[in-house]
Amino acid sequence: MSKKKKDEERIKEQLAGYETVTYDMYAAMPDDGKRYEIFDGKLEMMSGPNTIHQSVSGEMQFVLKQTCNSDYMIFVAPLDVIFSKKDVVQPDVMLVHVSRMDIVKKRGIEGAPDLLAEIISPGSRKKDKIKKLQLYARYLVPEYWIVDLDARTIERHVLKGEMYELEDLFEGDDQVVSDKLPCVSFLVSDLFKGTGIQRLLSSN
Repeated sequence: MSKKKKDEERIKEQLAGYETVTYDMYAAMPDDGKRYEIFDGKLEMMSGPNTIHQSVSGEMQFVLKQTCNSDYMIFVAPLDVIFSKKDVVQPDVMLVHVSRMDIVKKRGIEGAPDLLAEIISPGSRKKDKIKKLQLYARYLVPEYWIVDLDARTIERHVLKGEMYELEDLFEGDDQVVSDKLPCVSFLVSDLFKGTGIQRLLSSN
């Protein structure tokens, strides 16, 4: 049995007898160095991000801060977004407009940020493109980006009613823009042009 499976089994034993896991139960768990999310009351362990994932996350935070820092608070994982007692996630990048700072608390963000972005990891593709897409729409997150490291693309999903529509697919030297977040302006290639990232990409 893999270490991740063993860790999952240990957590399950700790929570045995509970049909639903809530945020309070999750917050009371001893810190074991792992990251978890709650989907509809079910606790799920997250895969650890690799070095390319972390590098691109840092670059995205950097380019967003260049133009959006005065209008938005910009956060990166690990940080809890608490939609409800039974739905708690840790997106890779989060933006909250300064006019909505009341949802930002010490323990995390309580409610729907203005933007959530997920960077696909080898084990998160299905979760990011299906489960989280549906969850974020249900809690009315206005805009959701999916960053594909293999394709080097950004999918821009915009909330229409209670569902997302794919509004843009940015790649290469495309300029990433958003009518929902006018401050956004960077090239997709900006996320991958650092010397360190180039070396990591060429070695994988």
